[in-house]
Amino acid sequence: MGVRIACLAIGYVFGLFQTGYLLGRHYGIDIRNYGSGNAGTTNMLRTKGKKAGLITFAGDCLKCVLALLLVQLLFRESHKDMVPLLKIYAAAGVILGHNYPFYLNFRGGKGIAATAGFILGFDWIMTICEAIIFLVTFFTTHYVSLGSLLVYAGLMVELVVLGQMGHFGMSQTHLYELYAVGAFLTVLAYWKHRANIRRLLKGEESKTLLSSKHK
Repeated sequence: MGVRIACLAIGYVFGLFQTGYLLGRHYGIDIRNYGSGNAGTTNMLRTKGKKAGLITFAGDCLKCVLALLLVQLLFRESHKDMVPLLKIYAAAGVILGHNYPFYLNFRGGKGIAATAGFILGFDWIMTICEAIIFLVTFFTTHYVSLGSLLVYAGLMVELVVLGQMGHFGMSQTHLYELYAVGAFLTVLAYWKHRANIRRLLKGEESKTLLSSKHK
């Protein structure tokens, strides 16, 4: 249990790097006081434009990739039979740190860019599948929220399918734990998007068009 807590803690520290909030301060604003009130990619994109949105996404994605790399370097020899499990614990820590940063009164983002970093640093097959899911959904509907929600649905399916195929090389006990953490992250993502889900169901969700006036 100690190594799992350590990975959560490592992830949480990385998650505290709030790209959107820090970039907003560069622009002289607190991004959480604008738009949706989240310190994430979509709100930065809508508030300050494509360049700011891209920087925010890259920073929040990278912090999760780096956390997973660090965990792999630290534990690949001592816990080589459960590295994928430890990586998802680290990812959970990053997402929690991103969503609930203690120094910002626990008001952060929704964890989707950090989740992209988790997928990118976790498995190449999942990276390809999730990229297809998000891009097809986004360019078909222009709903970032819908794409994000479908990514998490796909994430759970892929974890179970690949896990049961032996792709992660772990025992069944560790796989069940992997699925449990994945389910927790999925529930958290849907909870953070509950207002978006209501708007989607009512047909009132805002679309994100890349051809905005911002540069």
